[in-house]
Amino acid sequence: MAKLRQCAIYGKGGIGKSTTTQNLVAAIAEAGKKVMIVGCDPKADSTRLILHSKAQTTVMHLAAEAGSVEDLELEDVLSVGFGGIKCVESGGPEPGVGCAGRGVITAINFLEEEGAYDEDLDFVFYDVLGDVVCGGFAMPIRENKAQEIYIVCSGEMMAMYAANNISKGIVKYANSGSVRLAGLICNSRNTDREDDLVSALAARLGTTMIHFVPRHNVVQHAEIRRMTVIEYDPTHQQAEEYRQLALKIVNNTNFVIPTPIEMEQLEELLMEFGIMEVENTAIIGKTAAELAAELAAEAA
Repeated sequence: MAKLRQCAIYGKGGIGKSTTTQNLVAAIAEAGKKVMIVGCDPKADSTRLILHSKAQTTVMHLAAEAGSVEDLELEDVLSVGFGGIKCVESGGPEPGVGCAGRGVITAINFLEEEGAYDEDLDFVFYDVLGDVVCGGFAMPIRENKAQEIYIVCSGEMMAMYAANNISKGIVKYANSGSVRLAGLICNSRNTDREDDLVSALAARLGTTMIHFVPRHNVVQHAEIRRMTVIEYDPTHQQAEEYRQLALKIVNNTNFVIPTPIEMEQLEELLMEFGIMEVENTAIIGKTAAELAAELAAEAA
């Protein structure tokens, strides 16, 4: 029997992590694998395309209604959607009240205790909020739940900064456990030389860009209908892109302790690819007062 592979998907907030994860998982399920998604975000949007729903009822919401998580049954929190994919959303407290990371901890512990990680599963994917790698949101890697970390990024500076920052968090937990960086997934934003730039960042981190997912409006068309592209238009080239990504992840064995770089090195990389102009680097790290003083001196 094949070993259960547990994968966590991280990346900058708004980079398209949940959409990429659900299309990826749909492609893996289409290939005959048994998969579960665990949404680790209070927004509870990690399973909507698989379940064709606005939002799945979360573990934390159901626990609050029942009185405690101990009063729940596995079937209360687990739904099955497209391709037999099992779906769970951790949820969290109302905005501004309490720690949302507790929802992740509570949900994962509950799933383990109730036998959700059964022997039939091939993959579990944790879709994790934003680029947070602390507290409860780090649990998929901190507690060695997920051994494979995939980072969704693009050729935009802040997306690359987040990827590097997440890699720093992985190093911390890799030294005391089996968690490893498994690759970067470029969810394209059509920036200049994006493919080459993300590949170069991956090399600096000691990993690879596992796949370049091109940008296409069919993704949004499918989302409006609460579907993945795999289900909405299975013959579309974009569906094939997700199938290629799925195949690469299924066959992936390149798991590394990353080698994150310093901010200055990231800026140098951006300059090397012409993304950041050399003349603008003089302002980085300076306060508004310092810049004003320099401009006044130049004017004099």
